[in-house]
Amino acid sequence: MIVYAEVECIMYDGHSLKAKRTIIKKILAKLQNNFNVAVTELDYHDLWQRTKIGIVAISTDYVHAEKVIHAALEMIDGFTELERTITNVERL
Repeated sequence: MIVYAEVECIMYDGHSLKAKRTIIKKILAKLQNNFNVAVTELDYHDLWQRTKIGIVAISTDYVHAEKVIHAALEMIDGFTELERTITNVERL
């Protein structure tokens, strides 16, 4: 069972692409290490205050995969460097 989330975020304090990449790398690494999910930046690579992150959880049970995705979303909400704006979660 696969659960996929697309998360758009705004970074108010980022003032360069280098600062954005530092924040994104930290977030992606924490998500991968804590939840064992596949995660990457999907869009807005050239914009320094906006990002779209894709997160995928695979499990034998949809409920477990959804719990993992929602825990990952809560972790993203805990980062003060960005604000989650649009989130789409799908079962595949």
